[in-house]
Amino acid sequence: MGRMRPAAFGLTVVRHGETRFNKEKILQGQGVDEPLSETGFRQANAAGLYLSNVKFTHVFTSDLLRAKQTTAAILKKSKFCKEVAVKHDARLRERKYGVAEGRPLSDLRTMAKAAGEQCPSFTPPGGETLEEVKARGEDFFEHLCCLVAQEVCPENKAETEGSSTEMAGGSSTSSLTNHRSRLEFNSDRGSEILDANILVVSHGAFMRSWVGYFISDLACTLPATLSKTELSSVSPNTGISQFNIKLEMREDSKPKIHCVFLNRDDHLGEKMMAGNMEL
Repeated sequence: MGRMRPAAFGLTVVRHGETRFNKEKILQGQGVDEPLSETGFRQANAAGLYLSNVKFTHVFTSDLLRAKQTTAAILKKSKFCKEVAVKHDARLRERKYGVAEGRPLSDLRTMAKAAGEQCPSFTPPGGETLEEVKARGEDFFEHLCCLVAQEVCPENKAETEGSSTEMAGGSSTSSLTNHRSRLEFNSDRGSEILDANILVVSHGAFMRSWVGYFISDLACTLPATLSKTELSSVSPNTGISQFNIKLEMREDSKPKIHCVFLNRDDHLGEKMMAGNMEL
């Protein structure tokens, strides 16, 4: 068998829009399924306008309401993706905060201090550890890489489907459309050809963990202008991050990841928000 050609895909990650609890600094986690606020819908519409010219081949969202509403608003503004199938995946949920959910963020800090720990490493009773959140993100990213590899080289499909044919939300991955047309993607590194372009809508703590995994485990390269503070910060509501991923299609090689930009929010300018009244 000849050597398989490398594959490449774009990954755009968006945090959900603002909810009432976000504004009031109350922890939602997984147990509080709050809808978007009026501001949150405006933010989601603004993100949709910002991404309206991007042709996404696959769309994944957390199965929590605030993420699903944000995804719907983004796709409604799209020029190319209004009909794309949306996959709900529980692996993209926010970190679970156990007994702290539905309580002010200050309560979590008080609980951590009483335990002699600091946020975010502190895990409240019934909550997820950072390692558990990271494991979800790692599993989901491997799932994305397998999907793209299957589409580029369909002969691998039987091998990879055996290990992960069902997503956490119960949807079969085999129903994904096989996008054979290659896509041109413009980034700060010039024009690149991609086999797929994936949109993921998720949550602040999960996204920070995911980016940490990209950097610590996969040696993700970063924009030269990115500061340490920006790198460790939680994304603002509807903050947009973009990555380019290359797969060498060998079992012994890790994906190569480049961060094009992180937590961009220039779509939320005053003029944009003021003129974006559709809810």
